[in-house]
Amino acid sequence: MIFVTYRRDRAERLGVLDEPRQHVIDVVAGAEALGTGDAPATMLEAIEGGDAALQLAGMLRQRSADLPGGVVIPLAEVTLLAPIPRPRKNVFAVGLNYVAHSAEFTKSDRLPENPIVFTKASTSIVGPGDAIELRPDLTPAVDYEGELAVIIGKRGRDIAKERAEEHIFGYAVLNDVTARDLQKRTSQWFLGKSLDTFCPMGPYLVHKSEVGWPVRLNVRTTVNGEVRQDANTDLLYFDIATLVATISAGITLEPGDIIATGTPEGVGMGFDPPRFLQDGDVVDVEIEKLGRLTNPVTVSGKVGAATGD
Repeated sequence: MIFVTYRRDRAERLGVLDEPRQHVIDVVAGAEALGTGDAPATMLEAIEGGDAALQLAGMLRQRSADLPGGVVIPLAEVTLLAPIPRPRKNVFAVGLNYVAHSAEFTKSDRLPENPIVFTKASTSIVGPGDAIELRPDLTPAVDYEGELAVIIGKRGRDIAKERAEEHIFGYAVLNDVTARDLQKRTSQWFLGKSLDTFCPMGPYLVHKSEVGWPVRLNVRTTVNGEVRQDANTDLLYFDIATLVATISAGITLEPGDIIATGTPEGVGMGFDPPRFLQDGDVVDVEIEKLGRLTNPVTVSGKVGAATGD
């Protein structure tokens, strides 16, 4: 099952894709047309709805030919947003979780003894097609990091590794955009990771039933069509089960929480000289079965414009 959050006629809606991924089926309108009763209106409601939401989505896909006009919409006619435009918490993220990337970042063969966990502000999330905004007044060193995002589906704390998969709803593509100089200015990475637009995500949220377990997916990042990163999640140093267990130790994970699992080698800072993002670049992060996330890079407008200052 493949879910999307989309905008049409200025309204933010929840949709499910048909099998060829060419049409969006509006969940609320589809449920009304079939007379099935209440339906989730947002991605968070769908995740919290569990099996009932999945059954409704499956019914809508099976009976899409019976639905009236305006319920099944060509994908090209909608604007896809981040699957979860504003999660309840910051995004949990993991650093140095591929051996080769750890080496290019630290310039050594020393590996972390435990997962390095930080967070990205929820306000940094943008969707497919949205611009990654450069801030020359703050940083000249903006980098890309293509990553697999894990979306939690079942509330839990102190989750055992053996039960981690039970607590996962699905997966998405994420770009952990980073200001390298701000990241390295202090021992805490939060500021360098959390500028507005520094967490593109999407285009879909793919249910775990489409992916399998353990998760083995190819991850590829290109900049202007040039391949920069090409790896597989099977190379994660700390696997997904370990990450879920580590982050949930004493911390309650809730439906809709997002875990970015780390990036492979090939980031801009790993080149000599570094190849940071520039105005006019286009970044694509593609993960097998999950889709392609495309974002242009632009220089931000007036400082404070987003807040009206």
